[in-house]
Amino acid sequence: MTTAPIVGDAGAGPDPRGERYKWVALSNTTIGVLLATIDASIMLIAMPDIFRGIGLDPLGAGNSFYLLWMILGFLVVSSVLVVSLGRLGDMFGRVKMYNLGFVVYTVASLFLTVDPLTGRAGALWLIIGRILQGIGAAFLIANSGAILTDAFPTNQRGLALGINNIAGISGTFIGLILGGLLAPVDWRLIFLISVPFGLFGTVWSYLKLEDRSIRRPARIDWPGNITFAAGLILVMIGITYGIEPAGGHNMGWGSTPVLTELGVGVACLIAFGIIESRVQSPMFRLPLFRIRAFTFGTLSTFLSAVGRGGLMFMLIIWLQGIWLPEHGYDFTRTPLWAGIYMLPLTVGFLIAGPISGILSDRFGARPFATGGMVGAAATFLLLLLLPVDFTYWQFAVILLLNGLSMGAFASPNRAGVMNSLPASERGVGGAMNSTFQNSAQVLSIGIFFTLMIVGLASTLSGALIHGLTAHGVDAATASRVGHLPPVSILFAAFLGYNPIQTLVGTNVLSKLSPANQSALTGHSFFPQLISKPFHSGLTEAFVFATVACLVAALASWSRGSRYVDDGGSAPVAAAPDEPATVEL
Repeated sequence: MTTAPIVGDAGAGPDPRGERYKWVALSNTTIGVLLATIDASIMLIAMPDIFRGIGLDPLGAGNSFYLLWMILGFLVVSSVLVVSLGRLGDMFGRVKMYNLGFVVYTVASLFLTVDPLTGRAGALWLIIGRILQGIGAAFLIANSGAILTDAFPTNQRGLALGINNIAGISGTFIGLILGGLLAPVDWRLIFLISVPFGLFGTVWSYLKLEDRSIRRPARIDWPGNITFAAGLILVMIGITYGIEPAGGHNMGWGSTPVLTELGVGVACLIAFGIIESRVQSPMFRLPLFRIRAFTFGTLSTFLSAVGRGGLMFMLIIWLQGIWLPEHGYDFTRTPLWAGIYMLPLTVGFLIAGPISGILSDRFGARPFATGGMVGAAATFLLLLLLPVDFTYWQFAVILLLNGLSMGAFASPNRAGVMNSLPASERGVGGAMNSTFQNSAQVLSIGIFFTLMIVGLASTLSGALIHGLTAHGVDAATASRVGHLPPVSILFAAFLGYNPIQTLVGTNVLSKLSPANQSALTGHSFFPQLISKPFHSGLTEAFVFATVACLVAALASWSRGSRYVDDGGSAPVAAAPDEPATVEL
């Protein structure tokens, strides 16, 4: 098969700009990835202040659309586009695509800050802005790993990619803290804070970053891009609405729209696979999956993200809906404190990531990535042993161990994947790895919420009805609240609202005695009511996460011995059955 002429250099020889350039590349791309991932989560804790700021009740009839897409719109768009933008980076220059990403991201952040509208129009403005911000983030994420791989020699890539990858993962948790700190001051600050950093990153990247990649000019694979985007978007939309009530059921997995979205989405992805195997210049080169280290490293990425993705939501609801109120925190203060109490998880990531990256440069990715997943599985089992009303130091230690385990996995695994790729395919190969990670997070949220809702549905309704009527609420209102979909209860707790006050309503509460009002809206009634059914759902969710991590450990071990594609020479300590090169 003939190929287009190669443009650029492989970066295999001495760096003509000396040692300094690689650290410039690392610092700039780390800022870019950190900003992108902070914005993926910064809205989670800030949601109550955002909705109050635009004057919209997110739990009102028909408003769940705005709630879901403010949370997931950014993640869906960045997941869908990252492979296409990685491929464009391979074709036209990774630094060009990366620089454009900083521009789009910064403009979108400013667009979000100046939202002049209120109500549903204001919410729609924010969703559009989040989608634009997600596009900019996709440019950054798609090309940062390849830029680093081009800039660093083989024996330092684990360190560089480790720092970059851990910054990205920890950014998700840093976003929680920033959202909780900034939103109470002014909800616009959660977007405004990105503007000066985005401007700085834009100018710095345009002035300092230089393209060192191997480029293969080719035609854009429009059929592949369209079928991939359509398929992934439909599947993610189906998963998103699967946890929403539909047709009188607690969830919509059996509804016609969800089944149609999932079915058509899967069909589009199958068509994408067929197209990619036949077109001359495919968006993603399927033969890359012949590389054992790439295939099993990417599978490990997917499975670890499935285990980790929904964890954050479950922990937030656990803290905000039960533990913090029971320990005297007002519901309005729980979003911020939930982020603070989850800091040990971030600390673990920050400690283990760079260290494991350095060690993987010397000993290879397999022992650290595999051990990290085994450790993560063990921490999920430890979480299962905790009572719902836990002692915080025990909870903190388990979160720290989980962060250490996930950090020990993430850096070596990312370095192993990137090292296995031919120089000309690093952009699209790294982007495909990121797509598996991001889409797994959406899938994980759907799975975790589904397991949680199943656990709640069996006992929550009766407990709510009995508890409300025992405190003087009329039978009709108690029945209405008791038969609300469990997801409404979870969203109320997630948003930092007083669930009983929100769901019962002030008109009904005002007719009760002061003692009953105080009891229903106090710190103990709702947490004690939900504790038992919540723990049932939590058990199923953590068992699933344990299994996902153990399978990820098996996949990680199956990657074989250390393998590095150096552009044609023999791989480093390659396993006998691993191909040193890939026919493209």
